[in-house]
Amino acid sequence: MLSHLRVLDLTDGGAALAGQMLSDLGADVVLVEPPGGVPSRGLAPFCDDVPGPERSLEFFSVHRGKRSIVLDFGAPADRTRFADLVARADVVFDDGRQGRSARAGFDADALARLRPELVHVSITPFGGIGPKSDWAATDLTVTASSMAMWLTGDRDRAPLACSVPQAFLHAGAEAACGALVALAERRRSGLGQHVDVSAQTAMMIATQSTLLAHGWNDAELHREAGGVRVAGRRLRFVYPCRDGYANLTFLFGQPIGLAVARFFEWMHEEGCCEASLQDEDWVGYGARLLGGHVPEADHEAAMQAIERFMRTKTKAELLAAAFERRLLVVPLSDGLDLHGSRQLAERGFWQPLRHPALDRNVVHPGPFAKLGRKPIRYRRPPPRLGEHADEIAAEARVAPPPAAARTAAAGAPLEGLEVLDFSWVYAGPAVTRVLADYGATVIRVESSTAPDALRAGQPFKDGKAGWERSANYANVNAGKRNVGLNLRVPEAREVALRLVDWADVVVENFSPRAMKAFGLDYETLRARKPGIIMLSSCLCGQTGPERELAGYGTMGAALAGFGYLTGWPDRPPAAPFMAYTDYVSPRFALAALLAAIDHRERTGEGQLIDCAQ
Repeated sequence: MLSHLRVLDLTDGGAALAGQMLSDLGADVVLVEPPGGVPSRGLAPFCDDVPGPERSLEFFSVHRGKRSIVLDFGAPADRTRFADLVARADVVFDDGRQGRSARAGFDADALARLRPELVHVSITPFGGIGPKSDWAATDLTVTASSMAMWLTGDRDRAPLACSVPQAFLHAGAEAACGALVALAERRRSGLGQHVDVSAQTAMMIATQSTLLAHGWNDAELHREAGGVRVAGRRLRFVYPCRDGYANLTFLFGQPIGLAVARFFEWMHEEGCCEASLQDEDWVGYGARLLGGHVPEADHEAAMQAIERFMRTKTKAELLAAAFERRLLVVPLSDGLDLHGSRQLAERGFWQPLRHPALDRNVVHPGPFAKLGRKPIRYRRPPPRLGEHADEIAAEARVAPPPAAARTAAAGAPLEGLEVLDFSWVYAGPAVTRVLADYGATVIRVESSTAPDALRAGQPFKDGKAGWERSANYANVNAGKRNVGLNLRVPEAREVALRLVDWADVVVENFSPRAMKAFGLDYETLRARKPGIIMLSSCLCGQTGPERELAGYGTMGAALAGFGYLTGWPDRPPAAPFMAYTDYVSPRFALAALLAAIDHRERTGEGQLIDCAQ
């Protein structure tokens, strides 16, 4: 979709995910390496445990699909070559004020003078301005500064980060989206701009709005391994089972409490809990718990009963029951689980790429989204050092493209884009919040018969629960309009279809059966409006044997391996705070959506975007 774009990438580590995402979406991304290569080429683990600059898994993980050229910015000839590359580029990613380009005199102002149409994206620990802009930092210290660590780990031990560094991966994905928003603005004005990405700010999304507690005058949450602590009470999600660990979303209200009730019904059927637990009002349980009306001993006894029952089941048995009984329970996947996953296999996620330096295929993670019109296809393995120097030099001998026409277009980058948002809770609304931020008109469909579950999520204004008092809900829905439609009523469906006629984009994040049941699935909408773009974001995607699994990012984090990777080695997995894949997946969904919008503006083609957490 983005094959018309040329990107220069001067980053490495997690920040390099930005260039890889644009490469996945079709852009030509040139990795500009220093003599000896970027540092990740020297980082373990290595293929076959043999060190070498072409064998690093760290390098493979963020540089797939790019071309490589080596430039020494201390050499005048290479500085001239870089200036020539900039004159032909649409986007430059660098690592900020102290990055290689800035140290060589190519700061933001210099790059803008070289090419006014350039979108220049800087990725730094704390942003390009402010008292911490020049601070040294690591992924760990940035994660600590985001509050995400404060919320992760065991209450009686020091806070934890995920075993796989995350902060600069969040920043890289944020940078990819920022570049695409800036390119949308360039289509209006013909001008580029400088995009300043703070890894600290990007990582703060992993607190799921709980960092707003003080500002909203509510009590802050505290870490609780394998769950969360609310009003002094533990809510436990992670439990041992016969062959590992599993995650049960032990929360309440509509509709989660109904799934919890079904879990206790199953327990009672097998003689593993008292009738009082089966008969408990799990929908209203949360309000009573917050109000201090549930004795702590009774609450702990319920979770102990869950643990005893879980220990009798395998991970496979629990996952099968999730489908058969509509439960919010999934296994905590480890690496072998993921590599052997039938769901990932059927969706073509594991992709063999021929690696010339190794002279064999190496398996890589596959497309982050399935695109109906322009599928992601991997064209290249991670590049060998300087592999493409000759072909890039030949391209530089061709005259640079003419400057884009400039207009006095006013307004926000996405002004005029009209979005119909059926999504709820977090992952889908987080995507449409960004669209609204940058000028799109977003109409959100909700129903008083089934209000968004996030309205019941802390923190609350002044600590008082209420449908209109949740900071969590407000944070991902600011800037939108709201219409109440019960889609089970035929007249409401007709209103929804008239809104489809109005919209450019439709967003939903239910399991595949939901929109089909409403008569609002992609095939129906495409027949009515061929140019419609529909983003579907759910746990496991629209295809595969596990496509019907409904649930939340707590379950997505478990399925994706994050639960297993976070914790102390002498204790059960702690898992990241709350719904971790709800914070990761929106960046990928948004990047795919912005690329699809760019593609439609040039071709008139709409498409379905199937993005699985």
